[in-house]
Amino acid sequence: MRMHRNLVEAVLRGLQEIFQDGVYADKAVERLLKSDKRWGSRDRGFVAETVYEIVRWKRLYAEIAEVREPFSREDWFRIFAVWAVLRGHDLPTWKEFTDTPQRRIKGRFDTLKKTRKVRESIPDWLDELGEKSLGTPLWEAELAALNQPAPVVLRTNTLKTTRAALAEALQAEGFASSPLPDYPDALQLAERGNVFATRAFAEGWFEVQDASSQLVAPLLGAEPGMRVIDCCAGAGGKTLHLAALMQNKGQLLAMDIYGNKLHELKRRARRAGAFNIETRPLDNPKILKRLQAKADRVLIDAPCTGLGVLRRNPDAKWKLQPEFVNTVCDTQAELLQRYSKLLKPGGRMVYATCSILPQENNRQVAGFLASEAGGEFRLLEEHQIAASKSGYDGFYLALIERLPQGPKTESTPG
Repeated sequence: MRMHRNLVEAVLRGLQEIFQDGVYADKAVERLLKSDKRWGSRDRGFVAETVYEIVRWKRLYAEIAEVREPFSREDWFRIFAVWAVLRGHDLPTWKEFTDTPQRRIKGRFDTLKKTRKVRESIPDWLDELGEKSLGTPLWEAELAALNQPAPVVLRTNTLKTTRAALAEALQAEGFASSPLPDYPDALQLAERGNVFATRAFAEGWFEVQDASSQLVAPLLGAEPGMRVIDCCAGAGGKTLHLAALMQNKGQLLAMDIYGNKLHELKRRARRAGAFNIETRPLDNPKILKRLQAKADRVLIDAPCTGLGVLRRNPDAKWKLQPEFVNTVCDTQAELLQRYSKLLKPGGRMVYATCSILPQENNRQVAGFLASEAGGEFRLLEEHQIAASKSGYDGFYLALIERLPQGPKTESTPG
């Protein structure tokens, strides 16, 4: 396509916000797409996709361009030129691209792609951590998978419609989709597009939710009439799925330390027609004390490094710091100890993360079960979902049961 200066400038402005101002990529792109109402869908697609591509491959492109952070405006133009050359686009005849060394760019790419951390565009420390944690073959497979753009997957809101009816409604609005056989409520779009502008979205017929994430709520086994607690509900993607599985019957308590996220959940619940949800900000320690041993089901969708969702949040690998890994692992262990107390004897909980690191996943669960509090629990099943094998986000899920009576007397195999 012909590159217009206002679109290229928008891309560079977005990159400046993400890397110099610390704005999250999705927020920066959202703001960019609202900045010029004259842009059509093709223009908007160019801006969004190009920003994400350059964020994803920042290290590779910067090393090819021979520039270092903090990037100047001239540096960003050089990085953009690398992106354009490697993608086979003709550069505009602007002064910023005069004497762009296209042959040198291609030659440096051929040389640099031999080094994994540069080829896959990832910080040194994170590459070392991933290889140590997962082993070389799996880490390399995951890196390659997580550097691919994520498909758009929808979750049908069964409180309002069926998957077949949703697919038909989307088709009528120009969005082709296909059902995913192993995910009963999922539809995958054939092409990216602004599905939020559809009537189906306004009517609350679907939520955008990755296929791997759609496995979490069903594993919990929440049934109509139960008391279910979502301990780290956030803006409520999995809470809404639980409400649908419960058919709006029973009590679904959504808790979070961030009240603004719960406000967003309330708005989404109204659109979805999910009226068995009660939101409760965790601003008083007495809340948890009153809920001890009261829940039939508990979901701990724990905060994590997010390394399983780098396809949709590629800026996370640049914002993560080595010390955060230890910090978040400590937090996860604390949450397992704290929220497991909310479960009735005989009740079940799911511990889930969108990470691929074992220290956040199976090792956390093993540590909990080996603790004094964990003596009352047993592991029923666990699933490590690799992006390289599933084609979707990397996730971990563990189903844990609180024993009906007393502590276990022997270890239970996973």
